[in-house]
Amino acid sequence: MEIRKFAERILLSESLEEKLTAATEIFTDQQPGKPLQIKEPTRPANLQFAAPRTAPAMPKPSAFVEQEKRALAHHIMANHELQALEVMAYILCAFPDAPAEFRLGMCKIMADEQRHTRMHKERASVLGLEFGSLPVNCYIWKKALSYESILDYLAGLPLTFEGRNLDHTLEFEQYFLEAGDQRSAALMKVVYHDEIQHVAFGLHWLRQLKPDHLSDWETYEQHLHWPVRAALSVGDTFNREGRKQTGMSDEFIEQLYQSAQTDVPPNQKPKNLD
Repeated sequence: MEIRKFAERILLSESLEEKLTAATEIFTDQQPGKPLQIKEPTRPANLQFAAPRTAPAMPKPSAFVEQEKRALAHHIMANHELQALEVMAYILCAFPDAPAEFRLGMCKIMADEQRHTRMHKERASVLGLEFGSLPVNCYIWKKALSYESILDYLAGLPLTFEGRNLDHTLEFEQYFLEAGDQRSAALMKVVYHDEIQHVAFGLHWLRQLKPDHLSDWETYEQHLHWPVRAALSVGDTFNREGRKQTGMSDEFIEQLYQSAQTDVPPNQKPKNLD
């Protein structure tokens, strides 16, 4: 299957089933096409992006004792995974001149995102909540619209949003365990191990594509678009070991940690940033 055809199917299909259907053919990249940029992915009616502040918020950990709150958590995470999948498809369409090896690697990661979405969708359903029965946000997608290069994407999604999941997945595993939900906890552990590989992929390509005179950290920071910043790659805990497994240097890990300790909230944005 041509990579462009696969990406367009995910990005432009109105069918969730089509978006989440894994490719069964070997990928080819002979026709990457012209750059394609769109404002929103095509989605079924029940998964259209909701107006700001209308989608439900993630329940607090103490609420996970309630089955409906655990279902809501899976519903929200299914949408996060679907957005990540759509962003990756967008990157393949928007930057067709990216290295073929990068594009093929993206397709493998997208298969994980498809699987993660299905896992959360199915678990929410078992807990009594059908995916798409509640409003969903567009935060990850909207931030991706600012990406002007592959390095912007690598800094924004793999190293920040997926990097944060190195903490969040283990945190949520514990929340589910404390609520007695072993199946949901096991799901989070599966996602955690996949995220290590996804962040490693992002770090590898950041190193491949960055200017020689810049460090990993300098490149990462320079390609973030406010209000996305290094501190957002850290959850409520800080999983150093997981980050080491991605190939991050001790220096990079420490700089992430310090960024979270000295974070400037968006409402205190410096005037020279836009």
